[in-house]
Amino acid sequence: MKRLSLLLAAGLLGACSILPRSEPLEVYLLPAGPLPAQSGAVDWALRIASPGSNQLLDGTRIVVLPEAGRVNTYQGARWSERTPQLLQARLLDAFHDDGRIRALSSDAQRLQADLELVSELRAFHSQYQGERPEALIQLDVLLVDARDQRILASRRFSASQPASDSSIDAVVAAFGLAGDHLARELVDWTLNEGQRNR
Repeated sequence: MKRLSLLLAAGLLGACSILPRSEPLEVYLLPAGPLPAQSGAVDWALRIASPGSNQLLDGTRIVVLPEAGRVNTYQGARWSERTPQLLQARLLDAFHDDGRIRALSSDAQRLQADLELVSELRAFHSQYQGERPEALIQLDVLLVDARDQRILASRRFSASQPASDSSIDAVVAAFGLAGDHLARELVDWTLNEGQRNR
């Protein structure tokens, strides 16, 4: 009996040694540059809903298209939160930086608002254009009257940014610059359409 338990223990130790080691995991925040503060505050409240997305983008993996029609992810690298929440937080920060809409909320809080931004994330990946990847963010946005759910305006926003090289750090930096560009355009569009429809 004692010999059997020793054999079992030895077998278990041997089995442990052949298990694959887990790869080190790098977790990335979406880099963001502040938007310049603007004057001329509006008198309406805005709620920013978390973007909808397909299953591929609704996670923390950093997606790459190494060639047309083929999808992969960067090994050992993750976003700090699911991609829709990552972008929602970036947009909230952009509106706060801009400062013209003082009454801001997210759909998680469900506070009363006059207008709501509803969106669908169509792309949040890197793709190769020749030797270097570029980050691509594409967002379909609806500006909705929060009281009767009437669509006031709609637009597709798209921003791309080449990475300085093919490293994951350079790709993440490119996502940050693309996010800054998209956020700046979306803030201005929302203010213009919101004022026009109020």
